[in-house]
Amino acid sequence: MGLLDKVKEQATEVAHKAQEASKTGQAKLEAVQAKRRVDGLLRDIGAMVYAERTGGPSADEAAIGRLVQQIGELVAEHDISL
Repeated sequence: MGLLDKVKEQATEVAHKAQEASKTGQAKLEAVQAKRRVDGLLRDIGAMVYAERTGGPSADEAAIGRLVQQIGELVAEHDISL
């Protein structure tokens, strides 16, 4: 095996490792974004319940149901623990 072949092999190996690292980084970024989205949805539910309990407008049960469903989907899709 010539020197050029070894260099090509190493370059291919480095490129493959970089691609794997990129995929891992993208997955972590998506998980963090999903966790932030879940946190926001939980805040929204909490705000609705707080408003209702402190004399504000009644919580919209349908809206809360949709938020709970969205949270469930995100948790399942991204394996988020609450």
